[in-house]
This record gives sequence, structure tokens and C-alpha cells, in this order.
Amino acid sequence: MSATTVGIIGMGDMGKIVEAEAIKRVVAEYASSTKLGAIVGGQTSCKEPEIKAFEEYLPQDVEIVSCHSLHGPRIDPRGQPLVLIRQRASLGSYELVEKILSCFGSEIVHLTAEEHDRITADTQAVTHAAFLSMGTAWHANNQFPWEISRYVGGIENVKCNIMLRIYSNRWHVYAGLAILNPSAQGQIRQYAKSVTELFKMMLSGQREKFEERVKTAGQAVFGATRDGQDLLLKDDVLDRFSLGKVPKERTPNSHLTLLAMVDCWWRLGIVPYDHMICSTPPFRLWLGVTEYLFRKPQLLDEVINTAIEDNTFRADDLEFTFAARGWSDCVSFGDFASYRDRFERIQNYFAPRFPEATRIGNDMIKVILEKT
Repeated sequence: MSATTVGIIGMGDMGKIVEAEAIKRVVAEYASSTKLGAIVGGQTSCKEPEIKAFEEYLPQDVEIVSCHSLHGPRIDPRGQPLVLIRQRASLGSYELVEKILSCFGSEIVHLTAEEHDRITADTQAVTHAAFLSMGTAWHANNQFPWEISRYVGGIENVKCNIMLRIYSNRWHVYAGLAILNPSAQGQIRQYAKSVTELFKMMLSGQREKFEERVKTAGQAVFGATRDGQDLLLKDDVLDRFSLGKVPKERTPNSHLTLLAMVDCWWRLGIVPYDHMICSTPPFRLWLGVTEYLFRKPQLLDEVINTAIEDNTFRADDLEFTFAARGWSDCVSFGDFASYRDRFERIQNYFAPRFPEATRIGNDMIKVILEKT
């Protein structure tokens, strides 16, 4: 171990920091210089292009063990999932890499590259798309949601904090996972479709059809398997972390973002609890608030009634629908430049609140991690 040098592509000072989009070009450039018998790995969020590049360009004497930390750069890695992939390596080399990475104190999860990409699509791709679309909608309406009483308190706190947290990071963190992962593209497309179809029902006042679809999706995702189980999030946690002053009375919300998420999971046959061992903190929070809504029958009925009868959030839901479809198109076209432009334009709009949102978000994530 004392003579071992570690360099992981995409991971930091000892390796080569590479955006997922450029992985093939970079591996092709450096592969011939790889030391004899070396172990090479990557820390990109989408493994299919990474592994293909390694297999194509690395010498046959080089072993391949890849990894991926399933959390952001400002999260304590201790106890967080760290995926380890034995692509082309002896058991001894694989165990060596695992021993080296144990210094993070993370929970090691052993997967294949294919399993990794499917699970990260299930847990991250649509989650990111939802929050990116929220930010886009608020930007389009020239809103800072924490300054509007109807967006402060409870579920709204999670929406605002995680949206700001995502936009405070680098654009390529999300672009690579969304555009390069085939499973992710399909899921983001389904989310936009779910948003659009539900919004059309809201506009046309199709209460029975809307209610049946929402509750059928909820039963499929949160049905009998969750009966008797505690909620991931409680009222005291939801109300504790606010960027604005919590109003005395809560304004009923249509929560199109949450209804569409559960509809999307149902349509794709995704059971979100199946991947908790590989879930990111934002996903756990997102699952927590969707569960909170769907497992409280009175609240769900209120949301359905608001969606059909109340126009308070209608303009916001319209912009959200446009945003969800826009992000889906951007991902489907594989357009990194357009993705970056959209992301950074909205990032600049919200930038002044990033420090406070990061502080509050870290506290919120710490609490949810203790409970999950």
C-alpha cells in the first residue's frame, strides 16, 4: 500500500478531472501512457461511455475498477453510498481499490456498470429534471419563491432548498448523467409527458379522470408495501428549514411537480424504495415529500381539489409544464451547449441565495440522512 499511487479520472488532484462528455477523447489521449499493470477507474456519473472508452483504448494489461460517489461535493461522504464496479480486474486488485476508497467512510455498494446506470437513472435523472424545471419556471415568472408566502413552509421548503442546491453546482454534473445515460433520457421524457397530461386535465376540469389517475399512481407506488411504515419526513422536519418567514396559514398548492413524479414512477414501473441503498440525499428528500403527500389522504384530496378548482398556482404550473418539456427536449437532442446555456442563465438568477440555501440544505440533508 505504501508504494501505491492512485489516480481516478473525474475525481480530483491525483487523477484527471474530466467532464463525462469528454471521457472518450481524454481516455484516447492518455491511454497509451498508462503504466504497465495499472488499475484505472473513473468517477463519472454515467458508466456506459466511460467503460466503453476504457475497454477500447486501455492496454490489455491494465485493470479497470470504476467507482461513483452518490452525493454532491459538499456532503460528508461518511455513510453515503459509493458504488464500486469490477469491470476488468483480479479479485486482489478489486479489494485493493476497495481498501483505498475505504478512507472516505462511505457505504460500499457492489454493482455492474449496467446496474449502476439503471439505478442512477431511477434515482437521480428525473429528480434533477424536476428541480431544474422548478427553477426554470420561477425564473420565467421572475419569482424568488422564498419571498412569496405560498412557497414558504412544509413541502415548499424542500422544493426551494434542493432547487437552489442543484443550481449552485456545475452544469456538467447533471448534463452528463441525463444526456449520456439512455435510461435517463426515457425517464425524463416520461416525466415531461406526465406533467403535460396532468396539466391538461387540470385545465379542462376533468376531476374524475384526474383523481383516478393520481390515486392509481399513488397506490402503485405507496400502496400496501408501505402500510404501517413511518413517513420519511414529518411536519416538524419540513417546517424547520425555511428561507423565508413561515406564514400562519398554509396556501393549498396543486403540487403538479409531485403528482407528475409519482405518475412517472408508476408509468415506468419504478419502485423508488428499491434503490434506497444507492440513493442520493436530494432523492431521499424528494421521495420523502412525495410520500408525505400521497400517504396523507386528506392532504392528497386537498391537492386534487386545488389542481382542478383553484387558479392560484395555474400560471406557475403552466411555466413548469413548459420547463419540463424544454429540459426533456434538450436532453433528447443530446445538446450539451444548450443544456449549459439554460442551466447557467438560471443559475446566475438565483446565485445570491446560494450560500444561505447551502447552509440550510446541509442541515436538512443531515436530518433526513439520520432518518433513512
